[in-house]
Amino acid sequence: MQLCEVADASAEVGATAARLGKLARLAAVLAAASDEELPIIVAWLSGDLPQRQIGVGWAALRALPPAASSPALTVTEVDAALSAIGATSGAGSQARRASLLAALLGAATAGEQAFLRALLSGELRQGAQRGVMLDAVARAVAVPLAQVRRAAMLAGSLPAVAGAARTGGVEALRAMRLTVGRPVSPMLAQTAASLAEGMAKVGTPARLDAKIDGVRLQVHRNGDEVRLFTRTLDEVTARLPEVLAAVRALPVTQLVADAEAIALRPDGRPEPFQVTSSRLGRRTSPAARELTTFFFDVLHVDGRDLLDEPASVRLSELARVVPQAQRVRHVVTSELGEGQAFVDSVLAAGHEGVMIKSLDAAYEAGRRGAGWLKLKPVHTLDLVVLAAEWGSGRRRGWLSNIHLGARNPQTGEFVMLGKTFKGMTDEMLAWQTQRFTELAAGGTSEWVVPVRPEQVVEIAFDGVQASSRYPGGVTLRFARVIRYRDDKPASEADTLAAVREMYDQQHG
Repeated sequence: MQLCEVADASAEVGATAARLGKLARLAAVLAAASDEELPIIVAWLSGDLPQRQIGVGWAALRALPPAASSPALTVTEVDAALSAIGATSGAGSQARRASLLAALLGAATAGEQAFLRALLSGELRQGAQRGVMLDAVARAVAVPLAQVRRAAMLAGSLPAVAGAARTGGVEALRAMRLTVGRPVSPMLAQTAASLAEGMAKVGTPARLDAKIDGVRLQVHRNGDEVRLFTRTLDEVTARLPEVLAAVRALPVTQLVADAEAIALRPDGRPEPFQVTSSRLGRRTSPAARELTTFFFDVLHVDGRDLLDEPASVRLSELARVVPQAQRVRHVVTSELGEGQAFVDSVLAAGHEGVMIKSLDAAYEAGRRGAGWLKLKPVHTLDLVVLAAEWGSGRRRGWLSNIHLGARNPQTGEFVMLGKTFKGMTDEMLAWQTQRFTELAAGGTSEWVVPVRPEQVVEIAFDGVQASSRYPGGVTLRFARVIRYRDDKPASEADTLAAVREMYDQQHG
């Protein structure tokens, strides 16, 4: 199959609003793929690379070579080229990687270049979400959706499941089991607006866990062999020896469990998230802080699968094999007052919120199950838009990513805190494209449009963290747009001092 067929299908899916229309188009292109091509195309249309990371960032994709006049690239040729780029290392690897990337993009047509740019930059958002892709795979290979969903949950890889279903049918999917050492897609949480709402949804008594702002890990132990995977199923075993030691000390032979690893201060309060996340970098400073491991769920213990057991059974097993000091702090309650006191104490200890969990829910791997709800305090700021960037993929032709600034009352200027493209509806994108075109100031480049600092935007975010990248020394975590405020002048926007005060409060 040629790359242009996949790129065309992706564009058509992005232009189709109805779920059934997306599903039909996806299933058609998957059905036409060969056995070798099918897993690759499933990964691509899900917005992923089979190679996961190949060392190509957005900066390398800003300037594209002249496009080819006619399509010639095949799916397998492109996959091999991406593997070659990812395998490039050592002295001079950056230049060799850039040369290989230029050769690949130069052989692509304009439509293929647009597809590859979106795929490689992580911005392929054409609406082929996991639920739609599961259904499309089931239809394309003519197997029951329930079997595909179950196999994908256990295998942790929809492309692998698609390949197995194509060559082995239902029997191959039924043969897939939780295997110690092979990561499983983690269960995710929905959001609760309040503690009362969350407890009402999951039922009482409910379990409330401290929501630790660390690195989520899936721990696999088989004898003395321990493997660690992140929530994106990337293996980080070699980078966290202290976590390996903690797992090996447990009185089990086989284990698959969920845990959080976090850097703590001497007084037990959490370090800023960057301190924890820096331990996962490929180059870690010898002085980097050790991480403490806290377990919060278990999927398998000594030959017994627990995925389908209610949470009460799984948590009982967790308590049996993991000492209390190594389990996430929690309370089981039916009383709203007791629950709120727990929430207040967790926030006072410096953690980011709580998880509200049903004691009856099974482990819904790979899904945002109703059995887990997350509750975090919502912070908002009124900031000023300093610039906007032209979007790509589905957002091509719209001004999308906005630069956010806080006010410095001493100088009257605005200090950049970061960027966001989250929370924007299509109507909002259309509005802001017109608005920021009108506010455009000098210095416009191919991608960035500086604007006069006049438009106030209300931003929600999860916290403030230190940053050497931005001139204010701080930036916002998970910033997203709530609304544009035409009722508020830029002179009344929040100040940099207010943002820094939030940082000081959060980090003691």
